[in-house]
Amino acid sequence: MQGSLSDHRLSRRELLRVGALGTAGLTLPQLLAAQAVRAESPATGPAAKADACIILFLNGGPSHLDMWDMKPSGPIEIRGEFNPIASSLEGVQVCEHLPLLAQQMHYTTVIRSMNHSVNNSHAAAVYAALTGHDRGEQGGGAKPDDHPCPGAVLAKLRPTPHGSLPYISLPYQTKEGAGGPLQPGFLAGFMGATYDPFWVLDDPNQPNFHVRNLALPEGLAIDRMNDRRSLLSSLDRGLNLDSNQTLASMNDFQREAFDLLTSNNAQKAFKLSEEPDSVRDRYGRNIYGQSVLLARRLIEANTRVVTMSWAPDANATWDTHGQNFNSLKNQLLPQFDAACSSLIADLAERGMLQRTLVAVLGDFGRTPKINNNAGRDHWNSCYSIMLAGGGIKPGFVLGASDRSGAVPTHSPVSPGDIVATMYRLLGIDHQHLIYDTLNRPHTVVPEARLVPEIMA
Repeated sequence: MQGSLSDHRLSRRELLRVGALGTAGLTLPQLLAAQAVRAESPATGPAAKADACIILFLNGGPSHLDMWDMKPSGPIEIRGEFNPIASSLEGVQVCEHLPLLAQQMHYTTVIRSMNHSVNNSHAAAVYAALTGHDRGEQGGGAKPDDHPCPGAVLAKLRPTPHGSLPYISLPYQTKEGAGGPLQPGFLAGFMGATYDPFWVLDDPNQPNFHVRNLALPEGLAIDRMNDRRSLLSSLDRGLNLDSNQTLASMNDFQREAFDLLTSNNAQKAFKLSEEPDSVRDRYGRNIYGQSVLLARRLIEANTRVVTMSWAPDANATWDTHGQNFNSLKNQLLPQFDAACSSLIADLAERGMLQRTLVAVLGDFGRTPKINNNAGRDHWNSCYSIMLAGGGIKPGFVLGASDRSGAVPTHSPVSPGDIVATMYRLLGIDHQHLIYDTLNRPHTVVPEARLVPEIMA
């Protein structure tokens, strides 16, 4: 071997690969994000009204006309097949296939005047919804120079306690079409992969559910892990790592891996079997219902942001170009109704809703006029979202659409405005400067305004 170990200038990626070998094959760039985060200086911004955020992202574009903004007096080709029902929020109706959520509407704000510039590209619409940056119809998958999502920004600027995972995304890495690239908006972008989410891509509804990157390899016991810890400590002393900052950082990652592997806090959050059967049934025994339940448990375990992606690819589930009413009635709305209503009720009963921001978002809405395939197509000119908890005004509706649900009649709101307001409630100034991997400054959400009407 030529030269000393310290003479070799290893890249961060190479070091992490080496670190993975020393920690039983863990995916360290994901697993150890929290360690890197704690080295960052927290932002000094407005007082936070929320400590955590759960984003339920309905990939594909949920129909506002068949959920939140129904037009029962409109012609049949616009109003569709569903009827409205009263909700717990006086004067506000929702779809008849959301009976459970109807009982929780007094906790929520519904915005019926959302709009942006993207109508064709799912990728660009998702990117706008989750980052606040409207790039027009520019499609394509996630790119390294994308603006970061709230989970990444919060991971950097509001670090989580030791032994917890700051930002988690589940249960899919949603693709831009079946087999396509990963959709933008879920990653850290120009902030670097350190702040990407920890991905939970196993189905929590399965009886053998476990998180592979947080589990010891088969046959590896805790005592063997402790033996490895001792070996690493010996290597520390032998290599004099204190004299080499790069190697010392690698060793910090290894220690963090050990901590997470043996942390009751990190491990316990994923043990859905500890929940009563009645609770699991209430959320829904399907991948989405159990993922939402898992999101609640992760927030209880000090995770800052959980994003739940409600589709394996952009053209699945909520992208109802055909058979809109059958899909909504028989699958989408019952699953969403059970999961979302249970989440809001659970958080309220546990005293957590006040400090947990819940955001139900989507790419865009659906066309007012039903197409020849009994479906509705993309519609960016007007759609609805729902927010609850974490500084959101309870029992409120902002904005309205015209008689066909085609355009806002007042109080138009952009995704950037919503993301900026979410940041404010989470204690981050949306004009705060964040830096890319080349140390260049960027404003979190530059072209946006706060929406004070929806803040409590």
